[in-house]
Amino acid sequence: MAANVQDAIMLLGDSLTQGGFDMNGFAAKLAHVYNRKMDVINRGFSGYNTDWILPVFDQCFATKSEQPHVPKVRLLVIWFGANDAAPPPKPQHVPLERFRANLRKLLWTVRSPESPRHSPDTRVVLMTPPPVNTAQRERAQRAKSPPKELDREFETTRRYAEAVGEVGREEGVPVVDLWGRLFAEAGRREEGLEEFLTDGLHLNEKGYAIVFEELDKTIKNEYPEYHYDNLQSVFVYFDLIAEDPDNYMELTKKRSAFTH
Repeated sequence: MAANVQDAIMLLGDSLTQGGFDMNGFAAKLAHVYNRKMDVINRGFSGYNTDWILPVFDQCFATKSEQPHVPKVRLLVIWFGANDAAPPPKPQHVPLERFRANLRKLLWTVRSPESPRHSPDTRVVLMTPPPVNTAQRERAQRAKSPPKELDREFETTRRYAEAVGEVGREEGVPVVDLWGRLFAEAGRREEGLEEFLTDGLHLNEKGYAIVFEELDKTIKNEYPEYHYDNLQSVFVYFDLIAEDPDNYMELTKKRSAFTH
């Protein structure tokens, strides 16, 4: 069993989060820049919506009594909407108002003193779903065996992205507007999104590069005390030991990433 050494960043989401550890994915880049400072925990669940993630999150996030014994989650990144926006009667569909309520419930879980999982040191970031390219998505669906029908709508996903922004503003939580940034990068043309998507829904390397850039910027601006540039390594770098090798037992003791 791994010891409780470093605090953590938890990524909570659907397949877009799960795929974040792909080569050059946003989670892989995040783990790289926070190496030896905070661990990145990927809790991405392909196909999930906000209805289904609520009971899962209760099993993934420690209760108050458990928190002293496990890594402290300093940053929680919540990224949903891509599946909730599936049109009915798709089983992944979550009505817009319930989607908003579910996001608020996730925020309440870690931010409210009344919650059994209240974590006052956890800072939260919401991210909007990216825009979809329906022509690209339809081609990808028809290429499956057996062929499947188009399962996403451009305007519907836009409304769910707007809902994330609304919840963030109402709850005072920073929002990474990936829908807006990616659509702007695509020249505000749906067909231009093909440059950033693999199948009209999921992101490719260029898309994930934008996710990392926007998330990094948000952490730096909103929670600078948790940005990697402002943290020290939990265990000192080797050159400090090399300067005083006789004192290595003292030098290699774990220290807080937040104390300079």
